[in-house]
Amino acid sequence: MQAARPAIASDLTSLLELFRASEVSAAAEPAEHAARIWADMLGHPGVDVFVASVARQIVATCMLVTAPNLLRGGRGHGFLENVVTHPDFRGKGYGRAVVEAALATAWARDCHHVLLQTGRKDPRVHAFYASCGFIGGLRAGYVAQHPAQ
Repeated sequence: MQAARPAIASDLTSLLELFRASEVSAAAEPAEHAARIWADMLGHPGVDVFVASVARQIVATCMLVTAPNLLRGGRGHGFLENVVTHPDFRGKGYGRAVVEAALATAWARDCHHVLLQTGRKDPRVHAFYASCGFIGGLRAGYVAQHPAQ
């Protein structure tokens, strides 16, 4: 089993390298802007970023956002975002390690559920999420995009 850990401030450079290598959505630029966002994320209550690394190179990450809730008996919600694994390290347990760390944190915070959305069409991505305990089709996902996009 691969190990995941909470991200720390000094992980930013390696994290941005992971995003570039993985061809996910464009990362924040320039570096100063990314650094301000990163500091805000790490200091924001209810936001947790998990990473898995090999020789100090971050090879997988995800972000968990937890929020309080007055429904569901007062149990919170969890939202899993930005699940990324470096293409050279896929299928080796690193993505699973960060997702499992996020889920363990959500359950420790007594979240009722953790929601995840993906725009990926690759059936392997969906099989991966199912193998991590996510069940597709229980809810419908909708997205409202910023009008300027």
